[in-house]
Amino acid sequence: MPQPQAQRSILIAGPTASGKSQLALRLAARLDGVIINADSMQVYRDLRILTARPTEGEEAQAKHALYGFVSGSEAYSAGRYGKDAAAAIALTRASGRVPIIVGGTGLYFKVLLEGLAPVPAVDPEVRAHWRAQAAARPARELHALLKARDPEMAARLMPSDPQRIVRALEVLQSTGRSLAQWQREGGRPVLEEACVCLLVLPDRARQAEAIDRRLEGMMAAGALHEVGALLARRLSDELPIMRALGVAPLAAHLRGELALHAAVAAAKAQTRRYAKRQATWLRRNMISWRKISAQETEPFSDADLSFIDVSR
Repeated sequence: MPQPQAQRSILIAGPTASGKSQLALRLAARLDGVIINADSMQVYRDLRILTARPTEGEEAQAKHALYGFVSGSEAYSAGRYGKDAAAAIALTRASGRVPIIVGGTGLYFKVLLEGLAPVPAVDPEVRAHWRAQAAARPARELHALLKARDPEMAARLMPSDPQRIVRALEVLQSTGRSLAQWQREGGRPVLEEACVCLLVLPDRARQAEAIDRRLEGMMAAGALHEVGALLARRLSDELPIMRALGVAPLAAHLRGELALHAAVAAAKAQTRRYAKRQATWLRRNMISWRKISAQETEPFSDADLSFIDVSR
């Protein structure tokens, strides 16, 4: 008997190609759940294949929310995700169903469980200045500049991540405080009640094989055509969608700069490196989550899922 207010949300995090989406589907079927996205690239509608969004067949198996609803011409933010996720979770509960939130974007889970730091709006002139600097200077040079001005934030960021480096610089100049200081203040979480938190951690060798198989499947399904259609839109390289895994090497092939086999190999390598960083971050930041190996997600039956209790 559906009791919307007596059901806890289930959160499933894991690196790419870990099996978390298949686990979410099994849980949705067993618990009458709605699968809610927590992946920063799968919010975009432009690259369904390359970002491994749920297929039409998977969407027919269970209701999905917050997938493919944003244009790649926009820069979707964690703040907007918090509002959208809160609405999707409330709607799910109102229908008497269980929210099953799945993805690999750590910041999105932080928004759900800890809230977003109350960073004031950045002065538009300051933002324009640093965006212009990002267009004119290499990311590593900007990172060195951030390190001189804000070593704490610089230590948190990769030298190859211009979007977050620029964000840290513009917040520092506009507010006079490090973004790290603002982040320590926290905010109001979307989910204030206890949740079932599951962390899927795959064996690295098996995951590498899964990544390679999936990329080959993406190519067969039309990933190259997707990237060509994206490039035809002539979007800014600063937009998040242009940094989706696989876009750069496949775009290089379409420009005649890289053979197809080399582009596919580069996309696989890029994804494996990302998955390694992702798994490291999740292990460090989700210490209290129940850890499940990817192999454990494969044979789940009703009996195997008995440890998941959504009642309060």
